[in-house]
Amino acid sequence: MKTQYASATDLVLNPDGSVYHLHLKAENFADTIILVGDPDRVKHVSRFFHETEFEASNREFVAHTGFYNGQRITALSTGIGTDNIDIVLNELFGALNFDPISREQISTDRKLQIVRIGTSGALQAEDKMGSFLASAFGLGLDGLIHYYSYQNSRTETAMLQSFDKQLDWPQKLAEPYFTTASKRLLELITHDMQKGITAAGTGFYGPQGRKLGGFGKVDVEEKLKNININGLKVTNFDMETSALYALGKMFGFECLTVNAIIANRASHEFLEKHNTVIDKLIEIVLNRITVP
Repeated sequence: MKTQYASATDLVLNPDGSVYHLHLKAENFADTIILVGDPDRVKHVSRFFHETEFEASNREFVAHTGFYNGQRITALSTGIGTDNIDIVLNELFGALNFDPISREQISTDRKLQIVRIGTSGALQAEDKMGSFLASAFGLGLDGLIHYYSYQNSRTETAMLQSFDKQLDWPQKLAEPYFTTASKRLLELITHDMQKGITAAGTGFYGPQGRKLGGFGKVDVEEKLKNININGLKVTNFDMETSALYALGKMFGFECLTVNAIIANRASHEFLEKHNTVIDKLIEIVLNRITVP
């Protein structure tokens, strides 16, 4: 097999050899990574650590690496959106798989398991605020994966066919796609949580059906809430899961998203004091992912 080479513009590195945006080297992050969107939420994760050995910060990307239940873990913020997930997963892959001096691809036995802990708004009226929701599948409305040679599984292809039969998706928008959570992580961490399909858009307002000032054009919420694929509904919106699952699959990472539901789009309710709910979810994930 021909050795892959990453040029200075394909994999941008800092003078110390760390990847450009994350400012991380392979030795700086653990094989178990907790992703959060908000940089300030990293310390909400790392405060549970028994020891913190490394910290880095650049723009919206903050990383703390430490130990919980004797296992090395990294908490890493991504900021908002599938575009930032594109940066984070590519740079984690680059740091792991390319020598910073020769820029040649190297062999590694390291396998990452990545759990994203987020907040989300529910689409279904029966989903209660303060509950936890696991994303069994991602529904990408963002178009990012069409820039990659992504191979859909049979399940993902069948889900898209079912989606197309149920909904006339506007042709001017990005072509939807489906992605899948790690089955192992789904069983390990979310066995007692509700499962659903999480739709990821390219923005928070128009792409999620919000119509401030009457400018919104596509009623995304109305189009998605009645979709039913093999008994699963489109349960919530976020802006990351579709890209996380697709890129993770390509790069050989196991990925999962779990969300605290802090709003309900059907009832127009919002949970103002939600930090305790998020902290509870963080602790649940940490305890379950560090099971011997």
